[in-house]
Amino acid sequence: MAAMIMTQKLAQFPEILKYPHIHFVEKPKNWIQFNNNNFSKSVQVISSSLVTDSSVCSHSKTPEVGEKFYGKARNLVQEFSPKIPVEEAWTPPSSWYTDPDFYSLELDQVFYRGWHPVGYTEQIEEPQQIFTGRLGNIEYVVCRDETGTLRAFHNVCRHHASLLASGTGNKSCFVCPYHGWTYGLDGALLKATRITGIKNFKVNEMGLIPIRVAIWGPFVLLNFEGGLPKEDFDTNVMGNEWLGTSAELLSASGVDTSLDYVCRREYTIECNWKVFCDNYLDGGYHVPYAHKGLASGLNLESYSIKMYEKVSIQSCDGSAVNSEEEYDRLGSNAVYAFVYPNFMINRYGPWMDTNLVVPLGPRKCQVIFDYFLDPSLSVSSFPRRFHDAQIKMIKKYKYPSIGIRQNHT
Repeated sequence: MAAMIMTQKLAQFPEILKYPHIHFVEKPKNWIQFNNNNFSKSVQVISSSLVTDSSVCSHSKTPEVGEKFYGKARNLVQEFSPKIPVEEAWTPPSSWYTDPDFYSLELDQVFYRGWHPVGYTEQIEEPQQIFTGRLGNIEYVVCRDETGTLRAFHNVCRHHASLLASGTGNKSCFVCPYHGWTYGLDGALLKATRITGIKNFKVNEMGLIPIRVAIWGPFVLLNFEGGLPKEDFDTNVMGNEWLGTSAELLSASGVDTSLDYVCRREYTIECNWKVFCDNYLDGGYHVPYAHKGLASGLNLESYSIKMYEKVSIQSCDGSAVNSEEEYDRLGSNAVYAFVYPNFMINRYGPWMDTNLVVPLGPRKCQVIFDYFLDPSLSVSSFPRRFHDAQIKMIKKYKYPSIGIRQNHT
């Protein structure tokens, strides 16, 4: 169901921009393939498993293109109609899940725009703490400098683009392992080896390239669109930018910094990133078959989804809790939120877990699970058998087939 709804912005067809989502009229015929260079010059597309408004990429500029390509793009648009109801729509063609050019376009139009969660605040609580990551072709490092200021940079040396750091931990500076160039945690170049006599070398222009970074609740967010990072930011403004009007609801539901971090689990899955998101967003369609244990405690007829600008929140009434393993996981107090385009927040009882789907290619993704717990039931005081049972139950109920493979051809 979720895969039927694809948000798009087509630069050469302003008449359709007023529609927040587009459905397939019929199963695509003679699907047109474009190479990424030509396609990205004339068509701005956002592909997602969630309905969202066109403002997600409203900064895009309409390029000038020739009439010949205008005709090709029109043929592509004719495969869609924003007026067809979802019950009459078809799922997208398999090329949207397998084609390398389409994947490159998604990176450019979806993941390199807007705010994206990349970590949690406990990773950078103290000065000189760092963590690193990668999104698409972008390597990044997040840190707190000696003054406690939160910063983020492209994690590459300005000399020959060698990686400067990896993993998590503490550093007083970044030293390039290739030629020894050294940078402060504020990004400034402190030392460049053997450059004596080189003309026009300006040290103050050779610092690390900054990335916009912010915090909302327990999450660290990055924005790769450029612009000068701000050393301070308003939490309410940040919440509205990232979550829209759902920010207040999520905060009131206990998605905040009061929780203690417990552990992380990572899985590499042989499928396109949207396949995993589609699974989360299918409105409980798969639950009776893939999650029989969970289904036995749910009233699936009550399943509902509330849509916000960039977030969808699912809920379902549950029967009485039959065992301590289910510990408030079911029922009206549980909140399951999908944040466009690839982040899931699950808040229930004293627990919260998040699922971040990182694209690794057109047919592969990494899913990162982080678990949090109310401090009154910290891991040290929480019965170990209860903690182990909860993690086991989460994996069993939510993702019994974590080794899912994609069979699109």
